[in-house]
Amino acid sequence: MFDDPLFALVVVACAAVLIILMLGIGSFGVGGKTAHKYSNKMMRWRVAAQAIAIALILLFVWLRGGNG
Repeated sequence: MFDDPLFALVVVACAAVLIILMLGIGSFGVGGKTAHKYSNKMMRWRVAAQAIAIALILLFVWLRGGNG
């Protein structure tokens, strides 16, 4: 399945969401000025990346015939 470029793109998008989420949570944990400066921005990036990942997943299922 990894030979399908769209599937590989979906995996990369999901990994990007995970990385952004971990960075955002990490900045919450640091606290102080770092959290104030970066946490909210990271969570906004996560929402955008997650929307893109969901759109790619739906596109993948639609193009590959998702009926099983």
